[in-house]
Amino acid sequence: MVDPVAPWREEHECFVRLLRLLQKQVDVFHAGVEPNYALMQGIVSYLREYSDHFHHPREDVAFERLTSHCPEVELIVARLRQEHRVIAHTGATLMAHVEAALEGSILPREQLEAAAATYLIYYQNHIRTEETTILVRAAQHLTAEDWEAVRAAVPVAPDPLFGVDPQTRFRELRRQIEQEAHAEE
Repeated sequence: MVDPVAPWREEHECFVRLLRLLQKQVDVFHAGVEPNYALMQGIVSYLREYSDHFHHPREDVAFERLTSHCPEVELIVARLRQEHRVIAHTGATLMAHVEAALEGSILPREQLEAAAATYLIYYQNHIRTEETTILVRAAQHLTAEDWEAVRAAVPVAPDPLFGVDPQTRFRELRRQIEQEAHAEE
């Protein structure tokens, strides 16, 4: 039997890897060294495009379905859905700051650090809550009909970064992720 939450767990693992890479760049920036803004832009761009437009909308449908089976998670689900909006908003803010830096604009260091910290903290905690609280229940309680509704909620699109053939603009990001993975081995 296929685990219906396995694709979400795989995506979460990819997102966590990207968030770690982003954190490393923020740490470089905090130390007073110029980070790799292009890498930061690639990470945030991917997370905003793929996660905000495909991953999170599917989760929202699953969350709604899950609360009908497990009303005790309603408050957690409401918070997670709110976090989807916060992650999207802070991602847009962080992207604007990174793009401004790439264009040579000088902005207060605190603005970029605050946007990055908010984005990272929300995103990391969000994934942890989903992994420890929601996905277990979803695997246990959602029916085949529920999973079909989740799949139908958003058109299937190939992952532009982690898919078989990454989009051209994400190839460099994929190469850097693979370098990081080899460095950790």
